[in-house]
Amino acid sequence: MSSNQWYSGNTQVFWTCKALLDGRTISHKTEIREVRGWRLGAIIHRLKTEYHWPILVEYRGPENIAHYCLNKDVETAALRFPPSAKSLGCEGGVA
Repeated sequence: MSSNQWYSGNTQVFWTCKALLDGRTISHKTEIREVRGWRLGAIIHRLKTEYHWPILVEYRGPENIAHYCLNKDVETAALRFPPSAKSLGCEGGVA
């Protein structure tokens, strides 16, 4: 396994960033269904701590399942992107 995919695959990181930028609320179940990923919590943590994304979390249901969304007031042009999701930045056409 290469070191750049130790925590999560590039497609999972890209999918997470795109889903959040599209205004979606996502959960681990959504990630499993759509990209067969298992590391959404780790990806969210990294986006929040390393890239300073203003991600909100809401715990739902008796199992307290985390649901994540991007703060609606975010200035997407100011966001920093992980290497695998750089194409989603303003230089890639998404504002």
